[in-house]
Amino acid sequence: MNRALGVLTCGAFLSIVLGVLGSGEPVLSLVLGAVFTALATIGFGWVRDRGRLAWSAGYVAVQLPLAFVTFTINAGVGATLFLVVLVSQCVLVRLPLPVVVLVIAVVPLVHLGMSVGEGLREGLGTLVSVTFAAIITELLLREQRSRTQLAEAHAKLRDYAAQAERLATAQERNRVARDIHDGLGHSLTVVQMQVKAARAVLPTDRDKADEVLAKAQEQAENALAEVRRSVKALREPRTIPPLPEALKALAAETSATGVPVELTVSGTERALPDERHEALYRATQEGLTNVRKHADAGHVEIVLTYAETSVRVEVRDDGTGTDGGPATGFGLVGLRERAEHLGGKLDFTSNPGQGSTLSMEVPG
Repeated sequence: MNRALGVLTCGAFLSIVLGVLGSGEPVLSLVLGAVFTALATIGFGWVRDRGRLAWSAGYVAVQLPLAFVTFTINAGVGATLFLVVLVSQCVLVRLPLPVVVLVIAVVPLVHLGMSVGEGLREGLGTLVSVTFAAIITELLLREQRSRTQLAEAHAKLRDYAAQAERLATAQERNRVARDIHDGLGHSLTVVQMQVKAARAVLPTDRDKADEVLAKAQEQAENALAEVRRSVKALREPRTIPPLPEALKALAAETSATGVPVELTVSGTERALPDERHEALYRATQEGLTNVRKHADAGHVEIVLTYAETSVRVEVRDDGTGTDGGPATGFGLVGLRERAEHLGGKLDFTSNPGQGSTLSMEVPG
C-alpha cells in the first residue's frame, strides 16, 4: 500500500512538473510539490514506523497546508492527487476516525476561490474522490489484516497438527510397547517356566520332561502367532474370542506350568468393545505372569464379574505377597494407562504371606 501511494505521489508530482514546463505555471508549485513528494514518500514511511499519534498528527498538519498551497497555485490533476494521497495516508497511520472525517471535510475548501457554482461542483467532486480513497484504503487495510490473521491461523493450525501427530505417535508407541510386554512378554515367561520345569524333571522323568517341553514349544508357537496377529492388527482389525473363553485359555496355560488356576464368572455375560475386552484380558495376563515370576503361589483364582454398569476382573493368589510398597513395573504402569484411558481403574494389593490381588474395572 505504501508503495502504491508512493508511485501515485510521484505521478502527481510529474504532472505538476509537466504543467510548469509546458505552460509556464509558477515555479513555486514545483518546489512545494517536491517537498510534499519527499515527505509523502520518505517521511511518511518513517512516521508510520514510529506508530505514534503525535507524529502522525504532525505529519498531516504539515502536508495538508502544503497540498492546499500547491493546489491554490496550480489547481491541476497533480495537486488534486496530492490531496487524495494525503487522505489515504491519514487512514494508513490509523488516525482517529473524527480526525480523518475532519480532513476529508476540509479538503473541498481548496475550491473556495472559485465561483459559487463552480466551487460547489468541483468541491463535491473532490469530496467524493477523497471519501472514496479513504474507504478503499480502509478496505485494503482490513483485507491485509485478514490475510495476516489467516496466515497466523494457518501457522497455528500447522503447529496443532504437528502436536497432534506427535501425540498420536507417542500414544501408538506406548500401545505397541504395552502389547509387546503384555502379549509376547507373557508368552515368553510361560515358555521360560516350562523349560525350567522340564529341566527339573529331566534326570528322573524323561517322559514328563518331554511333555513339558512339548507344551513350551506350543507356547512358543503361540507367541509367534501373537506377534503375527499384532503385526496384522496394525493393518486390519482382528477377531478375538469372548472374554470368558480367552481367560479360560490363560488359566489353562498357567495351570500347565504347575500352578493351578480356577476361573469364576459371575453376572450376565455380554459383549464388550474391543479396547475394553483387550484391557481386561491384558490385566489377567499380567496378573498371571507376575504370579508365575514372583508369587511362589500354590493356587490362583481368576474372578470375572459382569456388574450392571461395569466389568471387573481379579487375579488372586495365595503366594508370598509383598511388603505393600507401590508397584511400579512397566506392566502395571501400562495397565493403569489402559484403565484410565477407558475411564476405569486398576488396583493392586499385597501383604507379606497373604498373597496378592490385581484387579481392573472398566465401564461396560
